[in-house]
Amino acid sequence: MVDKCNGLPLAIVLLGGLLSKNMSHIEWKKVHDNMSAYLAKEGQIAGVMTMLNLSYIDLPSYLKPCFLHLSLFPEDYVISTRKLLLLWISEGFVLQQDRQSMKDTAEIYLNELINRNLIQMVRTSVNARVMECRVHDFIQELAIEKAKEHNFIGTNIVVDPHLFPSSSPSLFSSKSRRQSIYSDFERYASIEHYSTPYLRSLLYFNLGGICRISQLDFITKCFKVLRVQDLEGLGIENVPSIIGELIHLRYLGLRHTGLKMLPLSIGNLRNLQALDINNLKRVPDVIWKITNTRYLYIEEQEEDDPLKIDTVQNLQILSGITFNQWIRNNSSKLTCLEKLKIEGRCELVEEVEFSNSIAKLHSSLKSLYLKASDESSIPSLAMSSCPHLCKLECDPMPIWRSFQIS
Repeated sequence: MVDKCNGLPLAIVLLGGLLSKNMSHIEWKKVHDNMSAYLAKEGQIAGVMTMLNLSYIDLPSYLKPCFLHLSLFPEDYVISTRKLLLLWISEGFVLQQDRQSMKDTAEIYLNELINRNLIQMVRTSVNARVMECRVHDFIQELAIEKAKEHNFIGTNIVVDPHLFPSSSPSLFSSKSRRQSIYSDFERYASIEHYSTPYLRSLLYFNLGGICRISQLDFITKCFKVLRVQDLEGLGIENVPSIIGELIHLRYLGLRHTGLKMLPLSIGNLRNLQALDINNLKRVPDVIWKITNTRYLYIEEQEEDDPLKIDTVQNLQILSGITFNQWIRNNSSKLTCLEKLKIEGRCELVEEVEFSNSIAKLHSSLKSLYLKASDESSIPSLAMSSCPHLCKLECDPMPIWRSFQIS
């Protein structure tokens, strides 16, 4: 079968991924016969695309939407796997498994696509978890082709005419469910959007230059059933209060937008599962209303105002709450919390109170990151009370008088 790949490296890699799982003799013969039929075509590109098509056909049904979703990303784009997994979950691609979080299940999906050589690893963590990835050009081409066939994405993507002179303004199909914008958001905002009322996902990618938008009202007015909105890197002056009308929204990404305030109406997004934002002046104290939230990223707050979150009992990841905000909550209610990052000033935090608040997470906490923004020492912890904790990071590294592990 390797001979049939005609020495094409990508075709050989894809064949390896196709045959990497345990297969019977009959299954191997089926792959061999299909290769013989498809690879009868002439030309190297045709041979590679043939192997790609076979790899797609061989995907189990639960992996196909995840693969098609890769069509939304720009060519050669380095993808944050943290964001990718949250997008898959919010899109509804990830099946709920007993005794396993949806994020862990999504990570299994990602590793399956990597093992099939349909996704390339770019960067891994010290414990070998994939942090960044990308997609090969030919694989991206297949993902786009299949996504269009299934009306998974629109037939056109708005791009910056200065970066891509050959592109023309998009006229989106009414069947389009997902759209991605490359760089020129102002141009996208100026286009008539009433022909795509059933849009579910809107992703923005800043590929160069500075792009700002003064108004986002058109998103709420035109896309009533939007589930996923990611505007990372887009300069945003404000978020209109009518965003609270996007009652189907599951994912809201506003990282690196320069945004300082969120409207109180954000508390109306009762179906929101993931909020990803940083550098806010303050987080509005309405998060407690969004009880379905599972993933909350609010790093680098400028102010340390009270923030009630202990009603969000499905919360699995909480990143960026301050020390003072944390101790004012009843952590015993957060029975699903697996990953916690606390940051900010901690000189007024009482050690016993703080240690007890962490101890109340004994049944769920697996990862803890403590980051102090002042010169005071991080409060002491009795680590024996968190038997499932497998990762602890502190910045700066404290000198604890009472650090207990058993």
